[in-house]
Amino acid sequence: MKKFLSIALAMIMVLSLAACAVPAKQEAKVFKHGFDLDYPPYSFRNDDGSVGGFDVEVAQALCELKGWKYEAVPFNWDAKDAELNAGSCDCIWSGLTVEGRENDYTWSKVYSNNSQMIMVPENSDIKSLTDLAGKRVGVQTATSAYDLLNEGDQAELCKTFASFDVYETYTIAFNDLMAGGIDAIAIDVTTGSFLMSNQPGYKFLDEVLGAETYAIGFRKADTTLRDEVNAGLDELVKNGKFYEIAEKYPDIKDYLCLGK
Repeated sequence: MKKFLSIALAMIMVLSLAACAVPAKQEAKVFKHGFDLDYPPYSFRNDDGSVGGFDVEVAQALCELKGWKYEAVPFNWDAKDAELNAGSCDCIWSGLTVEGRENDYTWSKVYSNNSQMIMVPENSDIKSLTDLAGKRVGVQTATSAYDLLNEGDQAELCKTFASFDVYETYTIAFNDLMAGGIDAIAIDVTTGSFLMSNQPGYKFLDEVLGAETYAIGFRKADTTLRDEVNAGLDELVKNGKFYEIAEKYPDIKDYLCLGK
């Protein structure tokens, strides 16, 4: 009996040691995607509460490729740096302009060209930038259009406006334009094109306020994550997924430059 017990105990110990030797299943990396909660067609919330948009879909495809778990972190755009620095998100990926912010982040590869324009009603008497004198012009807070007009290359033009009205989102600004609360909006061409595609009767002026590029902004120390994302983006271009997603967003696809 003692011999039997000794053998049984030995077997239990061997099995226990073998179980300990099996490595624990590693948890998938969580990629926390920080984006503007209302910046169509790059990022937005659907009526059912789900998130969508070009940048959202590409980030989700990247996570699927890498075996990462995707986590959406939508925020008000003016809180983007606070969210990133607090660790709430791993990056700012939502039509983020590089120009003027070159030293603020560790940047991914540029994936889109863009430009800042003035949007007006088709029947507006505003035909050129000089016609904006004495007019009410809207813009979204903390955007490159705001920076351009507030203290950038178009600051002198801004001084001619009757008012420079700052909105939380471009959707709200566009609603005010439709209601006659403002006369024009300073906006990037892709977002403006998306808004106008759903509401005919508006146009851009021919003159361009400024040119820019879009990339993903990471914390300065996160170069390893930046490199992993860059490699993933290259693979999404190579396997066709990047431009497959772009086909859903005609207002964006002609401006995309990754892999070209």
